[in-house]
Amino acid sequence: MDEFDYIIIGAGSAGSVVANRLSKDPSNRVLLLEAGGRNNSVLIRMPGGVGALGKRKSAFNWGFRTGPLEALNNRTLLWSRGRGLGGSSSINGMLYLRGHPLDYDAWAKLGLNGWSYSDVLPYFRRSEDFEGPEDTWHGKGGPLYVARKGNSGHPYWSALMEAARQAQLPISKDFNGADQEGFGHYQLNIKDGERHGTLAGYLRPILKRTNLEIRTDAHVTRIIIEDGVATGVEYARGQGGTRERVFARKEVILSAGALQSPQILMLSGIGPAQELAAHGIPVIKDMPGVGGNFQDHVEVHLSWTCRPNVVTAHGMTHGYRALLVGLGYLLFKRGVGRDSFIEIGGFLKSDPAETHPDTQFHGLLCVLDKDKVLAKLDGVSLDVVPLHPKSRGRVGLTSASPFDAPAFMPNFLSDPHDLAVTRAGIRKARIIAAQPALKPFLAEEIAPGPNVNSDSELDAFIRESAHTIHHSVGTCSMGASRDDGSVVDEQLRVWGIDRLRVVDASVMPLIVSGNTNAAAIMIGEKASDMILGRHAAEGIAA
Repeated sequence: MDEFDYIIIGAGSAGSVVANRLSKDPSNRVLLLEAGGRNNSVLIRMPGGVGALGKRKSAFNWGFRTGPLEALNNRTLLWSRGRGLGGSSSINGMLYLRGHPLDYDAWAKLGLNGWSYSDVLPYFRRSEDFEGPEDTWHGKGGPLYVARKGNSGHPYWSALMEAARQAQLPISKDFNGADQEGFGHYQLNIKDGERHGTLAGYLRPILKRTNLEIRTDAHVTRIIIEDGVATGVEYARGQGGTRERVFARKEVILSAGALQSPQILMLSGIGPAQELAAHGIPVIKDMPGVGGNFQDHVEVHLSWTCRPNVVTAHGMTHGYRALLVGLGYLLFKRGVGRDSFIEIGGFLKSDPAETHPDTQFHGLLCVLDKDKVLAKLDGVSLDVVPLHPKSRGRVGLTSASPFDAPAFMPNFLSDPHDLAVTRAGIRKARIIAAQPALKPFLAEEIAPGPNVNSDSELDAFIRESAHTIHHSVGTCSMGASRDDGSVVDEQLRVWGIDRLRVVDASVMPLIVSGNTNAAAIMIGEKASDMILGRHAAEGIAA
């Protein structure tokens, strides 16, 4: 019998962490199953490769697509999700953001003991190797390198910061520190000119551990459940491959992400009974909450062309220059391939009555079209992201085949609150762009355009151009009771199924105020101690 103590499904941002921490004890035999590959491509190591990784389906990107979205003029959206070791941390924008402390305190107020910010901060710190000094907020010596800021030296970034000051906006010295509100430098998972996600931080250093086995190209078809106990996993190497079984003496840990974790649960007979029956799947546990509570951040790009002497991402990389960028990086690790094209941003309130910022801004040294493909012109953008969406969607099944993509509907902008916050953010972004510091850089507003001003005109622009920012969460949500529509308890154990946990962003009951990757890593850290029966005080050393 092919047997391990722990089987982890998915080598992404959380699963990589759990594999590292559980296999640290040589007495634990750990199997990590990943549907994708090893992710050794230079495109993943090179920060400047991010534009190529997210724009289409590939060996590194599941490249799912929604159905027509009614509130977005029936457009369909590409939905990038990381495939292979490191998961989405291998293809994301490398921003390190935890969200706001009040986000986690809100989880605790739902009755989730152990999930307040004071409870989770030690796990953020344990994961971190911060470039700056260790302090109350930041840790040193952890697996995940966090740079204090980008170092491209492009003059636009200092001009954007000055424009925020001229607009009399607050300035934040550390979005992950004492005060998130304001404009400031994004911290980045880039080390020595290389992407530093969970593949680099958590997996590569432990590949020689004899008690850890990593099987790539292993597509999980279902979790084996016998008499209410998760006893193993079935997987295949490709759609036509023989289905193989592996068994777990202690636990199965599902870390396939907010789209595929609920899909795998449903394929295993855990989910809404009516949907399972419609696909001919025997119902093991009727659990309507599986796939529900789907949350994501929507974004819109405000874009400007630049003056003739200003060169941005397009001018640096188009045509033969792309080859030069690649060669410079491969041979000398020099040039723009080392850098992210997002260095400055902000967190602001759409209304002073808000308890904490509800709108995020990303400065981009490029213009993206509505499909998020780099436009062929030198320009810049300010992204507007409403952080606390009230819209909720759902993930379901396309069919009973584990090789079909999940069916999912984010229901973006179905609640008018989300439109109102986005409109307010657009108007704030225009105030920043109008400041004297940016006059040497900006030529003409091209999206939405200077004649788009009324609420109805802005709403039309938002519906025609909004896109996901790839922060999917909530579809296997934590809850204080099995009767509240949740899927897992505060220990991340699936209600009513023994020896099965979900450990990834799908367990978040409410989306955090910012990019979600750091929070997913924290969940992996905290879950590892739960699985090992430790508390924070015992298990906090890096």
